[in-house]
Amino acid sequence: MPQLTICRAEHFNAAHRLHNPAWDEARNQAVFGKCNNPNYHGHNYNLTVRLTGEIDPETGYVFDLKQLGDIVKEQVINRFDHRNLNLDTEDFRALNPTAENIAVVIWRRLRAALPPTLTLAVTLHETDRNFVEYYGE
Repeated sequence: MPQLTICRAEHFNAAHRLHNPAWDEARNQAVFGKCNNPNYHGHNYNLTVRLTGEIDPETGYVFDLKQLGDIVKEQVINRFDHRNLNLDTEDFRALNPTAENIAVVIWRRLRAALPPTLTLAVTLHETDRNFVEYYGE
């Protein structure tokens, strides 16, 4: 059977502050700039989830996209949308919510909820020009 990649696009809004508590304010400001605003700042994140695998000869699917959408909603959207990632989520209480770390957290959450036979990748757009891709561990 051929290998195909299916994709699901989602969107969520969240606030965060990039800050390393082990550093003083001057170093945090020098490294993170306006992203270190003590009152936080927000993004309109665009997420693409990719699953790669063989087509099931019985269904014709690599994976049911409706089911994938439900999993993404449960594992990502419901947890992060319209939240302050630093304050409102357990995932980022002790983890700096950079785009890189957010992508890894999303990948790990989805990986645990999806069949291990499928290859998972996520792309997270923080802005129109800045995005990260994570292909897993």
